[in-house]
Amino acid sequence: MQEMNEFVQQRIDKLNALKEIGIDAYGMKFNKTSAIDGLVKNFQEGSRVETAGRITALREHGKSSFLDLRDSTGRVQVYVKSGSVGEDVYNNIFKKLDIGDILGVKGQLFKTRTGEITVNAEEITVLAKGLRPLPEKWHGLKDVEIRYRQRYVDLIVNEDVRKVFHLRSSIISKIRRFLDERGFLEVETPMMHSLAGGASGEPFKTHHNALDIDLFLRLAPELHLKRLLVGGFDKVYELNRNFRNEGISARHNPEFTMVEIYEAYSDCEGMMRLTEELFAYVARESLGSLRIKFKDQEIDLTTPWPRWSFAEEIKKKFDINPDDDSKVWIKKLKVKGIDFKGNDITRSQIVNIISEMLEPETKDKPIFVVDLFAELCPLAKKKKGNPLLTDRFELFIGGMEIANAYSELNDPIEQKKRFEEQLVGQDGVKKIDEDFVRALEYGMPPAGGLGIGIDRLVMLLANQPSIRDVVLFPQLKPEQT
Repeated sequence: MQEMNEFVQQRIDKLNALKEIGIDAYGMKFNKTSAIDGLVKNFQEGSRVETAGRITALREHGKSSFLDLRDSTGRVQVYVKSGSVGEDVYNNIFKKLDIGDILGVKGQLFKTRTGEITVNAEEITVLAKGLRPLPEKWHGLKDVEIRYRQRYVDLIVNEDVRKVFHLRSSIISKIRRFLDERGFLEVETPMMHSLAGGASGEPFKTHHNALDIDLFLRLAPELHLKRLLVGGFDKVYELNRNFRNEGISARHNPEFTMVEIYEAYSDCEGMMRLTEELFAYVARESLGSLRIKFKDQEIDLTTPWPRWSFAEEIKKKFDINPDDDSKVWIKKLKVKGIDFKGNDITRSQIVNIISEMLEPETKDKPIFVVDLFAELCPLAKKKKGNPLLTDRFELFIGGMEIANAYSELNDPIEQKKRFEEQLVGQDGVKKIDEDFVRALEYGMPPAGGLGIGIDRLVMLLANQPSIRDVVLFPQLKPEQT
């Protein structure tokens, strides 16, 4: 820490020296007429440019110097010579600059003898003096905790990290384009709800002072989006944040980005086709290929994708049938070495435990997991011919659940019954969303609904092992001071 303080003090001394000669080291607007990638791509010998960026390398040679200037689009070399900018500027201003400072440059383009495009500086403007030194290039920013906590430094020194977030932006843009071109309307629904619903999970709670009511950060936008189907919008989607007050892991962050899509007069099968088309489109447009690499897997997104029956799999592994009661399930699972604390566990809890144990091996293709038990989804229609199963799928790619869809339940009487069944054992903690039931009573068309985890999709397409690597500012414990 002492060494760091010495480096900081050296920079503060340079800052004070600039102030003494009347230089504002945190200048005003600079007329940046050229992004760096543009002046490099459109190079013309002798053309005049005005650009700005951060100094990422500095090489002094007596009365002249070369530096690398980088902005969000690229890097260019700058040649600064005392004879061009003036000896006073060179000695009293330029020599007070360090790697990490932000600089404006005016000058003419030329190529060095080695063919490198370079700006021959005629004027320089100090725009921001960095007081903390950047990590050395050959060491980089390796400490994972610091990388996430000080993402601004991570972005400065790690080009690969910047590329991930450019890709993330591109993926989101492509999703919007795909849906817009197919007639879906992007909407916004509340982020604070008076009732926590639309998904299972522990909500974050807050309080609105003016109304003097408790509110919950939303678990999902589902119930509001389905109200819009009632209102007459046939195709809607929302791309925004959800919040769940649960654990943090390589796949989970307390706030996460989802896109939820609803299409009237469609169903689960329609959502399967939409999912395949959407993923293939985004992969082609963002990566130029349907073959992607994730961790040590080569995954082919070419459609159609196979299906995997949850009901058949648990019948095969545990001899469990959907119509067995919970006591029979417990008995059969104990025979297979799976024990439970007490016998008062509900069917829903048992199904959740089994579903976590039986995530399919996706290997080299995405897999639609189908034939899920009704206990897992109170908002989905039951499967024709087998009311103990739902008309629903979960999409797994690379060992991760990335999407979830179903034929939406639009029967208000059945929906209220399902909500009431969910409340058993809740001791009044949760309440039924009576307004949502009332909306269904006005009539909601049959529909398909689809939710896609954007963070996990970016993990997949950017080949990143942790959700923290695709979220700019992941949730962390407060820094110890």
